[in-house]
Amino acid sequence: MIKYQTLPDMLDDRASGDGAIVYLEGEGAEKTLKLSDLRRRALGILFHLQRIGAKPGDYLILHVASNEQFIDAYWACLYGGIVPVPVAVGISDEHKHKLLRIARQLGQPFLYTDKKLRDRLATYAATLGEPEAWSVLKPRTFLLDALDDISRAGTPAGLSPDQTAFIQFSSGSTSEPKGVVLTHRNILTNAEGARQAAGFNEQDVSLSWMPLTHDMGLIGFHLIMMYAGVRQHLMPTDLFVRRALLWLKWSSAKRVTVTCSPNFGYRHCLKALGDKTLENHDLSSVRLIFNGAEPISVELAEEFLDRLAPYGLRRTSMFPVYGLAEASLAVSFPPIDTLYRCITVDRRSLGVGSPARHVDATDPTALKLMCEGKPIPYTRVKLVDDTGAEVPAGTVGHLLLQGDNVTRGYFQNPEANAAAITADGWLRTGDLALEHEGNLYVTGRSKEIIFVNGQNYYPHDLESLLQTEPGLELGKVIAAGARAAESPTDELVLFVLHRSDMTDFIPLATKAMHLINEHAGVEVARVVPVKRIPKTTSGKLQRNALAKAYEDGEFAAELAEFDQAWAALHGHGRAAKGRVEAQLKAIVDDAMPGKHVDIDDNLFDVGASSLTLIQIHEKIDEAYPGVVDLTELFDFPTISMLAQRLESKIGS
Repeated sequence: MIKYQTLPDMLDDRASGDGAIVYLEGEGAEKTLKLSDLRRRALGILFHLQRIGAKPGDYLILHVASNEQFIDAYWACLYGGIVPVPVAVGISDEHKHKLLRIARQLGQPFLYTDKKLRDRLATYAATLGEPEAWSVLKPRTFLLDALDDISRAGTPAGLSPDQTAFIQFSSGSTSEPKGVVLTHRNILTNAEGARQAAGFNEQDVSLSWMPLTHDMGLIGFHLIMMYAGVRQHLMPTDLFVRRALLWLKWSSAKRVTVTCSPNFGYRHCLKALGDKTLENHDLSSVRLIFNGAEPISVELAEEFLDRLAPYGLRRTSMFPVYGLAEASLAVSFPPIDTLYRCITVDRRSLGVGSPARHVDATDPTALKLMCEGKPIPYTRVKLVDDTGAEVPAGTVGHLLLQGDNVTRGYFQNPEANAAAITADGWLRTGDLALEHEGNLYVTGRSKEIIFVNGQNYYPHDLESLLQTEPGLELGKVIAAGARAAESPTDELVLFVLHRSDMTDFIPLATKAMHLINEHAGVEVARVVPVKRIPKTTSGKLQRNALAKAYEDGEFAAELAEFDQAWAALHGHGRAAKGRVEAQLKAIVDDAMPGKHVDIDDNLFDVGASSLTLIQIHEKIDEAYPGVVDLTELFDFPTISMLAQRLESKIGS
């Protein structure tokens, strides 16, 4: 039974108890906020929002960096019937452009932010030549810097379960963002289903470093945790990026029972851990680590569990799940307290409407698919072929959803709604899956299938074949189907992140082609060295952007150089940089194209996101293995400062 009618009903009830949120800001820096105080603060902020004219049904772009400030304002909106629209904070042009595009869609939204972010946005709008967009936002901006008195409470609005609670926009870095509209009923239905399926209770303790602008961070590890009475701990995402091992330290110290991470987090944590020994860490309290938000790597999950087994982390804690924003997050969970399962299939047998062929793990066509369990309560799924007919068990189909947790559509986007929602009310997820022994196994995205020589291939499957090879790890190589100008059919193209000269790249490209040919039986038409891997603000790889750039001839110069080096098979490429500062400048320019970063510019001031910093660090680490820690990019944030630090360590 669903406990509440609206989200404010939920906080009203939870505020009467001893529930709290613990904000972890650093070692020795934490703050505990009782839910009763959260309610009081939210109503105090609502007073100010109502004073500037915000009314029920108005939209408010929530654009703040602090978890605590985000949650205060988010609940202020909910109590007032104002629709919060979270937008990730980032100081790159891409982030600011996204916010302006969202503002245009919303019409006349309010903006809740701080002075520093406001000023950056205003400057960008003027530079972009879009003063009209800013002229609409400027008079409707509330600066939290001026929030010095929240003693007076605003007036809560009368709400109904089917009113819009908030809108979550897709990243939309290369197209117009789509706004997923979620109602109070959607979210609370999902919360109850997740509570039942995961066994959440008031003895649980949660910890999340996921951003609150991401559905796993906001819905999964704030709203659902509050619904179930779980004691919450929230860690800033940028702190995890800087000091990943704090995730493990706090999981131990706080006796965390529920936490989460996508592939990126496991990989980043393992890299930070290296061969270190963790002192006084006990992870035996952890019963669930939610693994989702991107295609799940079985191998990476196994590596993470193996590495942390000495600290008491149970293998049954790995909890691979499937979900998406359109479903208010959760769709399917495996049984709790069980070992995760996977099946091994022939990667060539996964076409829509085709039965998957199970093979031995040693088969050269073998692909491991992670079991993501059964639909949680209140959620229905079905798998259909291209004609809309349901497929039998073991056969790949398009994954469709239905239930009170599922969005009824995208914000003012009839074209997207027509494409996503069937005539009988099922949501097309865009994912492909198969059912095996009653469980769901997601096999890929329908829009990212690569068609070569009559066979279907999934990009992340091909990429996983290369992950154990240095220089070709997950996130550093992209597989995409693209059609060159002279080709009548699609080709398999690999885009490889590579900083150095072409001579060093040739052996890497050769190895990649050989591994794909050996294990997948498909020819790689081209291997393209790229300076950066484009990602959305939530870290998802943008394969289509690279494929389009390839088809548009944007890599013509790189391919010509590749062909020349391949034919000659000799030479030392470009001359080595003589000065460390110049080398670091090249690395930063590669990671941040078009930013024109000066030697003394602070990287954070010119748009270096957490993911960009990781890319910069990886390139530095390739040139100077183990010399510079990721945290030092925050301590020495200009090229000149970092060069001096590096020179002092290597003695040059």
